[in-house]
Amino acid sequence: MSAIRLMTMAAGLALLAGCAGYGPPPGLRAGAPEAEVVNYMGPPTGHYALPDGGQRLEFARGPYGRDTFMVDVDAQHRVVRWDQVLTPKHFATLHAGMKADDLLRAIGRPSERMGMMRDGQIWSWRYFNSDCLWWQAQLDAQGVVTSAGYGTDPRCDPPNDRR
Repeated sequence: MSAIRLMTMAAGLALLAGCAGYGPPPGLRAGAPEAEVVNYMGPPTGHYALPDGGQRLEFARGPYGRDTFMVDVDAQHRVVRWDQVLTPKHFATLHAGMKADDLLRAIGRPSERMGMMRDGQIWSWRYFNSDCLWWQAQLDAQGVVTSAGYGTDPRCDPPNDRR
């Protein structure tokens, strides 16, 4: 292997080593300090209060936000649990009548927010799947979910170049 190629590979590995980790640290266990997670993953993209005095830390990841890791810490800043929440299993627990804050606490910030007539919004979350779907929630002007479900991600639609 040439010296230039070897130096290029070494520089690339050094750059990667300086990046934040994608998911929770390998071997992360309950009871680990919050600082360990933040040092590995970088600053959280969101913080949500939990009823027991702890916090849920949001780490939105990936191109188009297809993964969001939630790490729950207790009042002493120790890890309680963590999960990748942009999955059909988590979407199945969400329903009409939820408040926007509860939705954010459950699955984090949406990939996109679109305003609608009559002051409502549609929030959309991209997630990893083979069908090019995203999960969407319609919220009314008071920030309450009125409907939710799957839709085709418009990034998958072919361009309309008819002239």
